[in-house]
Amino acid sequence: MSPDTSDPDRPEHRADPADRPGPVPAPGAPAGLPMPAGTPAPAPGADPFAWPAPAAPPAPGSLPPAVAGPPRRPGRAATVALGAAAVLTGLGVPLGLLWAAIAPGTPLVKAAEGAVYAQPQPEQPIAADGWFSILGLGFGVLAAVTLWLVLRHHHRGPVGLVAGAVGGLGAALVAWQLGRRIGLSTYEHLLATAPEGRAFSKPADLRGGGVELLLGVFPVPYGNLLLPAFGAAVTYTLLAGWSRWPSLRPEPEPDAAWPPVGGPGAGPEQGPAGDAAPGTAGTADVPAVSSGPADPPVPTAAPEPPAPGATEPPRG
Repeated sequence: MSPDTSDPDRPEHRADPADRPGPVPAPGAPAGLPMPAGTPAPAPGADPFAWPAPAAPPAPGSLPPAVAGPPRRPGRAATVALGAAAVLTGLGVPLGLLWAAIAPGTPLVKAAEGAVYAQPQPEQPIAADGWFSILGLGFGVLAAVTLWLVLRHHHRGPVGLVAGAVGGLGAALVAWQLGRRIGLSTYEHLLATAPEGRAFSKPADLRGGGVELLLGVFPVPYGNLLLPAFGAAVTYTLLAGWSRWPSLRPEPEPDAAWPPVGGPGAGPEQGPAGDAAPGTAGTADVPAVSSGPADPPVPTAAPEPPAPGATEPPRG
């Protein structure tokens, strides 16, 4: 066409898409594909479309590594067990005083052949055994709960169980010997010097428990004396069975950066735009959600102007 061609017949000048203002492509990216704002520039020679290498995810069902606790020392554990058992044994003193104060004495009458019961079938000896059983069983339960709370850091388990059983048995022996000796000297004096027909009482004592010699050498407790140890062992075992920690020790809280296993938000790794990273399978029928800015649409290429001498299309 000549320069004298009228304006209606002159083809319109269409701006080149490259002249339009838009985001500047990052160095190393192919021309014509704008990059969203904030996209880091790749290193020279690197693939601009390659996803950053994701961190290796934990194995399904795995737990974060537990923090190593202080090393166990058998000597220290034995010392703790013996110390706890000694403390419980010492608590047999107030237990014996309480039993002697609650358990009733047995009424007697001085006769020619010695002391006889003032009643044909006295109930006081049975009451003394009953009170000792109730107090001893309650003592064992409280001792087990106390050991569970005090030894909760590093010595739960066999250490607390052994300490409760041994300490409960020791407390029972101390309480029995202390309770039965309160008022015993007065009873023996009256038994030896009181005239016939004199009424007095015998201190509380156990009829359903005591100590017998095994093979004439080894003392073995039996009966009511075993109830404190039995209560401590059973209660401590129940506390251990109902504990929410398998190791009976409070476990460290998992790291905040450790992803939950099967919890909310668990799924394939997300790329910068919210798409699944290469090598991971997305959830079926669940579209990917992106929190980043959407990519601007790529402008379509403008049609080429007609070549000189080409036949123009018919106009309207």
